[in-house]
Amino acid sequence: MWKKEDVKSQGLPENAPGNVVGSPAIGGTPVRETSTGLPVSSKGSASISQGIRIKGEVTGSEDLFVDGHVEGKVNLSNGSLTVGPNGEVKADIFAREVIVRGRVDGRIVGREKIQLWSTGNVAGDLQTERLMIEDGAVLRGRVEIETGKPHVEARGAAAGTSKGGSVAASSPVSSGSAAN
Repeated sequence: MWKKEDVKSQGLPENAPGNVVGSPAIGGTPVRETSTGLPVSSKGSASISQGIRIKGEVTGSEDLFVDGHVEGKVNLSNGSLTVGPNGEVKADIFAREVIVRGRVDGRIVGREKIQLWSTGNVAGDLQTERLMIEDGAVLRGRVEIETGKPHVEARGAAAGTSKGGSVAASSPVSSGSAAN
């Protein structure tokens, strides 16, 4: 039987970053906490950390977190790309889902979804089915919302918004989203 005192006697801190939080039920998936407070799934993802600089083509089908510098092309056919707050990507990006918390210069195609967090800065065209833009995000470029569904509702304060069409923004976008 597991006791809280057993953990202390082994010299492990109770809530150290990266330790499994809680005990999952049988068949459950453990969720880990990191020092950033963001949940990390048990499915691993690749990481390009600060201080790493890559020039060329990055391809794969897994999730990728970029907090360093990437220049060239990024193609994650079935994966998700997250550009961290310190990340700088000068590349055309093709992925299932793209989350921008840092800086991206280039075209972004997110088949399912693109998210621009408040710290995100994008100079380039976006193409996706769903778009989420937080207050404070900067977007310079065109947005194409493409979906096979007959009706797309565009909501938000983005200038030039049209149903099922495109959004043109040349200054910081205050807030809004375009979703199905």
